[in-house]
Amino acid sequence: MKKIILILSVLFLAACTDDESSGSSSDNYDRSVLLTNWADNIILPSYANYVEKIEVLATASAQFVTEASLANLNALRQAYQDAYIAFQQISMFEIGPAESLDFRSYTNTYPTNATAIDGIVKAHEYPNLELPSTRDKQGFPALDFLLYGIETSDQAIVNAYATGEFKETYTYYLNAVVERIQTLGNEVNNQWNNSFRDEFVNNTSSSSTGAVDKMANDFIIHYEKFVRSGKVGIPAGVFSGNIEPQTVESYYNPEFSKTLLLTALTASKDFFEGKHTLHNMQGESFKSYLDFLNTIKEGEDLSALIVNQYQESLQLANQLNDNLVFEVENNNSKMLETYESMQKNVVFLKLDMLQALSISVDYVDTDGD
Repeated sequence: MKKIILILSVLFLAACTDDESSGSSSDNYDRSVLLTNWADNIILPSYANYVEKIEVLATASAQFVTEASLANLNALRQAYQDAYIAFQQISMFEIGPAESLDFRSYTNTYPTNATAIDGIVKAHEYPNLELPSTRDKQGFPALDFLLYGIETSDQAIVNAYATGEFKETYTYYLNAVVERIQTLGNEVNNQWNNSFRDEFVNNTSSSSTGAVDKMANDFIIHYEKFVRSGKVGIPAGVFSGNIEPQTVESYYNPEFSKTLLLTALTASKDFFEGKHTLHNMQGESFKSYLDFLNTIKEGEDLSALIVNQYQESLQLANQLNDNLVFEVENNNSKMLETYESMQKNVVFLKLDMLQALSISVDYVDTDGD
């Protein structure tokens, strides 16, 4: 009888030990160092760069409105492109203030509703861009239309702002869109610099509410939904079965579309590797976390598989035409090949990496894995 009791006790203890082991995500990795590198060397400098670029954009917009000319239009377009590139480098950080303000959605919902914008301007209306219903009528995609799409030539665009019948509402709308971009960007940046940075770095919990867990999910959904699908898969017709060139980012200036794709894809790779924004250095990252855990997949380091897959995707994306509208319409097989390459990293990141880090997926994407 004593032997039976002893055996049962041992089995009970073993069962408890197994349960505790499987339910714990403690791995002795110092998440505070990881969060500090993200905040101080990547996120904050990237937001500072963005704020600087949107300030230049606001100045260029004011100058163009004051004196509509080809020279000022070109200067405004350059400022717009520089700011749009800077946005691609922060778009993945939809956490904290960016999440609460719905920053990405208000700043980069595309395709823009050009028909609605045109109707608003010609009806001499002055919309409230803080309303959720105006997400597709503002941000960088709206600027794409306002700076490239309202007329068929550059001179005609200048004339629309200088002497056209609707110059007052065009001018108002342009200013309103730029001001809204600047207001949102400044607010997110200010909150990061005031209190959210410390809140973020100190939130080292390994639960679903911890900063690493939340950032991992935000990072992956950005790659999966906004880079892989938004910039490549949807225009290429992966989900609809038909090409959709009108959904290409920067549709009215399509020669700029590949630049946006490459910038976003590179930013995702750099963040995975922990590359500093301002210096040619690397700090703690998802890559170093996986290496710390010695995560192996099919005999290879998972981190190396992910980096190599990023490199393959970038190589394929580089081979695309600068004009992704042209590529979709004339050589869509290259778009599909790029998509398939990017899709492989969805599996590595969303399934293999999160499993290794004991992080649960907190979002649902209907595209499948």
